[in-house]
Amino acid sequence: MGTTTIFCESDEFCKEFEPRWEQHLLQSSLKRRRRQGALCLSEIMTIMVGFHLSGYRTFKHYYLNYVLRYQRGYFPGLVSYNRFVELLQGSLLPLCCFLTSRFGQCSGISFIDSTKISVCHNRRIGSH
Repeated sequence: MGTTTIFCESDEFCKEFEPRWEQHLLQSSLKRRRRQGALCLSEIMTIMVGFHLSGYRTFKHYYLNYVLRYQRGYFPGLVSYNRFVELLQGSLLPLCCFLTSRFGQCSGISFIDSTKISVCHNRRIGSH
C-alpha cells in the first residue's frame, strides 16, 4: 500500500470524523487559539500507518531516516521529530477509530500456530 493510497483513505475518513468529533467535545470557558498546524490530522495518521507497515523497529529512526529524507515531497510541511511527537497525542483517538473502521469481517476460520519455540535457557522461557 503506497503513501498516496493511505493518505487518500485517511483524508476521506478525517473529513467525516473531525466534524462529528468537534460536536462531542466539551466546551471550555478558556479561549484557545485554533490555528491550523503545519501538518493536518490525515498527514499525521498517514505517517503513523506508514511506520507500522515499514520494517523499522523504532519510530524515531523511521521518522528521521525515512520520512524527513525521502518523503518531503509527500509532506511539504514536515516538522521536527520532537514537534511531531507532541502532535501525536491529538491524533491517537482518530487513528484508533480509523484503524477500527478498516477491520475486515471474520470468516469464522482462525489459525493458531502452536509450534514450540526453543529457548537458550530456562530462565528465558517467560520472555519468549
